[in-house]
Amino acid sequence: MALDGKVAVVTGAAMGIGKAMTEILLQNGAKVALLDFNETAGKSLLEALKKQYGQEKTLFLTCDIESEEQTKAALQTTRETFGGIDIMCNNAGILNESTWEKTVSINLMGVIRGTYLALEHMSKLNGGQGGVIINTASMAGLGPLPSCPVYTASKHGVVGFTRAIAAASSALGYGIRINVLCPGFVQTDLFSNIPARLGKFSLLADATKKMAEKMETLSVSEVAECLLELVVDEMKNGEAFMVLPKSKKYMTFPVLL
Repeated sequence: MALDGKVAVVTGAAMGIGKAMTEILLQNGAKVALLDFNETAGKSLLEALKKQYGQEKTLFLTCDIESEEQTKAALQTTRETFGGIDIMCNNAGILNESTWEKTVSINLMGVIRGTYLALEHMSKLNGGQGGVIINTASMAGLGPLPSCPVYTASKHGVVGFTRAIAAASSALGYGIRINVLCPGFVQTDLFSNIPARLGKFSLLADATKKMAEKMETLSVSEVAECLLELVVDEMKNGEAFMVLPKSKKYMTFPVLL
């Protein structure tokens, strides 16, 4: 997929990985709607992006992806402003083992909600033009992170959901490719504050720190570059792309049917 003139939506766009995703999409010619509940950070980023890329290339919408109403309205506004949606990046996520219901709500239910609402605009069965959806999971979606069992569960869910809905899209003719990014430790605010978010598993903070030191950390730009690969490569559908500082790998899974 050539990105020039395409319309993308990024959730959790104001900071971290989402900000890097937004920037790389803009650099490659796309228009981007930034969705985030952090209105201050979102508006600040929007002004900077408008100066760099022009007034008509970006849009910020305050949106809590736990809200069906807000997410639906944000996608509708994006379509009305830019004329359609070609790329959906379900990136918003948290790590907090103390508020585990919210972790599941944002990390998994938010991805499912964002995907289903995007399909209403993008699916060729609904008169859309097709496109691509990229969901952000984690290496914890491929193997257990002992200090974060609920985070691990939510990200496993994102991987499973992505693979299943990608297969459904192919079978039903949605015209939409759906892939999932699974990065390792990434240098973001979420990463730097992990020890404070482990709740009853805080005794494993040192072990997690040692694991991160051994694996090393990714920059947000490295993750964004892998997003770009999944977006532009028309052959990629239902892929889980594990991204680590020293390796990148498309995962293989058992064939059940």
